[in-house]
Amino acid sequence: MKVKSVLLVLAICCLTLAAAAQDSGTSAPQVSVVSAGAPALDSMGVKKYLLGPGDVLDLRVYNEPQFNGTLVVDDEGNISVPFVEGPIRAQCRTDRDIKQDVVKMLERYLNKPQVSLRVSDMKSRPAAVVYGAVRNPTPFDMRRRVRLIELLSRSGGITEQASGDVQIFHTETLMCPEPEDVPILAALKKTEDATAVPYSVYKIDDVKNGVKEANPVIWPGDIVLVQESKPIYVTGAVQQPTGLYLRQNLTLSLAIAQVGGPRKGAKTDKVRIIRSKPGASNPEILVYNLDAIKKGKQPDVALLPYDVVDVSDGSPWNMKNLPLTLLGLATNSAQNIISTGSVRIIQ
Repeated sequence: MKVKSVLLVLAICCLTLAAAAQDSGTSAPQVSVVSAGAPALDSMGVKKYLLGPGDVLDLRVYNEPQFNGTLVVDDEGNISVPFVEGPIRAQCRTDRDIKQDVVKMLERYLNKPQVSLRVSDMKSRPAAVVYGAVRNPTPFDMRRRVRLIELLSRSGGITEQASGDVQIFHTETLMCPEPEDVPILAALKKTEDATAVPYSVYKIDDVKNGVKEANPVIWPGDIVLVQESKPIYVTGAVQQPTGLYLRQNLTLSLAIAQVGGPRKGAKTDKVRIIRSKPGASNPEILVYNLDAIKKGKQPDVALLPYDVVDVSDGSPWNMKNLPLTLLGLATNSAQNIISTGSVRIIQ
């Protein structure tokens, strides 16, 4: 009899430990579920995943299989437990919170029910998309609150083509807003055009510098567009003629400086900007004095997309270029005499 009693006690202990182990894993095993093509942001915050319509829960009641099964959050944000009257509110709640309600309802029928409830599929939140001037444009499966700087980092960072602005388009209504979301929601409601997609604009420099207001929470369904710069072109008598990306505050003097500056003899008092005009077949020609701009006698000029900055060589007989011209002529004449005439040897 003593042996049977000991075995019975051991069996009860094993069953109790197994039930406790099953109960302790409510959420953690399921955070790796990923929708196709969208990496899940499954860090510590996913344990606080707030449920919404379409999410699926897996219910297990120890030794009571009639209650076992999957529970789908309906369009109204509720779930229904088999053989139990009345729905349970699930939207904007965690599985741990819902489990407490399930236990209370089952206590009407069972004595100390041992319940396991975990999220088996997360479908309530659309992916957020990051694209534009980033190294790896990516959709992200949003399972926790994520800020802009983290998504930019997970997208490989911005490229040199970034203009300096980030637009965030809010395509979905935020399901479970928190206090810090309220001001943004209030601002979005002021949009006059009901058919327009509301958006917010932030400066990349502010994001990099840690400005709190420039690092918002990205909502499920948001489209994060890192604006790409339009090109401008610097040609003519400069050190390295090339195309540049038009970033914020790019001016005529800065653009020329970025290509190494003008070459010797360049006509810097008459630098041309060739600017295309919408609807016009001929471009607009604007002339500026770079020397006067550098001396502060004239304001610098802001460049526009697709501007062509042309620095001319200048007239070879201009007094400014005359020494270089004469030196070039003398050098060429000496080379011609050596190549065409007979060479006399001095002994």
